Amino acid sequence: MTRIRVCVLGRTRVEVDGEPGRLTPLTKRLLLRLVAAEGDPVPVRRLYEDVWGAAHTGPGQAGRARNEVQKRVLELRRALDPAQDGTGQRVLRTEQLLAAPTPETAYRLVLGRDELDCAEFSGLVASALFATPASAAHQLMTALALVTGRPLADLSDEPFARPLVRRLTALHETARRHLITAHTELGRYELAVPVAERLTLERPDDPEVAGMLQTLRTRLRDRHGQELLREPITGSGSGGDLVVVRGDLFAQDDANLVVGFTDTFDTATEQDLVISRDSVQGQLVGRLFNGDRKLLDDRLQAGLRSITPSSTERPQDKPRGRRVRYPLGTTVPLVVDGRRVFAVAYSRLGNDLVARSAPDDLRASLDSLWQSVARYGMYKPVAIPLVGTGLARVVELDRTQLLFMIIESFAAYTRREPTTAPELRVVIRPEDLARTDLAAVGGLLRTLPGAPGTDAVTRGTS
Repeated sequence: MTRIRVCVLGRTRVEVDGEPGRLTPLTKRLLLRLVAAEGDPVPVRRLYEDVWGAAHTGPGQAGRARNEVQKRVLELRRALDPAQDGTGQRVLRTEQLLAAPTPETAYRLVLGRDELDCAEFSGLVASALFATPASAAHQLMTALALVTGRPLADLSDEPFARPLVRRLTALHETARRHLITAHTELGRYELAVPVAERLTLERPDDPEVAGMLQTLRTRLRDRHGQELLREPITGSGSGGDLVVVRGDLFAQDDANLVVGFTDTFDTATEQDLVISRDSVQGQLVGRLFNGDRKLLDDRLQAGLRSITPSSTERPQDKPRGRRVRYPLGTTVPLVVDGRRVFAVAYSRLGNDLVARSAPDDLRASLDSLWQSVARYGMYKPVAIPLVGTGLARVVELDRTQLLFMIIESFAAYTRREPTTAPELRVVIRPEDLARTDLAAVGGLLRTLPGAPGTDAVTRGTS
């Protein structure tokens, strides 16, 4: 059978077997008049008065009206049934009304939900009102996607169209309000906000709608907390997100942490001679090991036993701190409260107790770090500070370039190992924000799939 689709939730459109149907203006008016009847038969007399705008009475007028209506009915049937397989007779039926003083010819439009968009829309909304939030959200989004404009837009001001237009308009608002509720119950505030914003624009004086939007925005801000940016890492192939947050690395309770070390894995902070108390590794002892530096040292040394040192300093050359050096990129996963702290060496501690690193050192260390994250990270989010900005002294790169390097390195590794982590969370200190161009990150992410090596670092300097 011929496949028909009549769309009246906006400008009138007719499709027959997937192809646009062509209707003359009068035939289109006839179709809309029959749609507005919502499945009821419409007598020829009423069709002529409403579609042609002419009176049915007068000498010879009844015969003329009947002929005009029959001509347009035939044209509509042909448009809906070009193959002449009986579809036209099925969807546009001829009936006799026997309740009138004399039998009267009438026409009834019979379209299923899959053939008439406003019928499908009404059915979806009605079903959604009694569905669970997830099912309701799906049904309502499907229903609202059918709406492209005002119902029966071509004849919406005609008296015969007003009842259906009012009903569909009210149902449209009901659908949007219930969609906001469903998204809210599912915690999808970011999906609910645009719907509420549209309602607010249409109803600027409605305090209920304004309050709904304000509540949603507040909940969204509360959920994001210190979150500054969230974007998919398009080059990773894993569907993971890049998240940039303002604040404290050690407050990321739901994530594994990355803490940078020097190649000697020193932890001593006494008098700030070897490791600064204010550095991330200096804070690690107090924040996660309750000030027990020996416990941290023991766990680090246990993890380093399987690593071959790169060299050992003589006491006269390095009188303070540890003297055994390990290759840059050496990573020790430490178990702390059910998550992992990845202690990674990305700078060299000179015998003068000054830490130094360079872009190539940092990039190589990051590449090694992700291997450990993939192996031991239990597929949890991984939070990393903006490494290289502090005492590691990667002076060749600014903060934006350092951020680019972290993102590119992670994305490159996760293209090979998509299960490395579902989220890379870069934690930036408030004092570093003004010197970090987060607006440039979106452009970087769009180029990741084709960006070789550290090209984005070069782009960041141009």
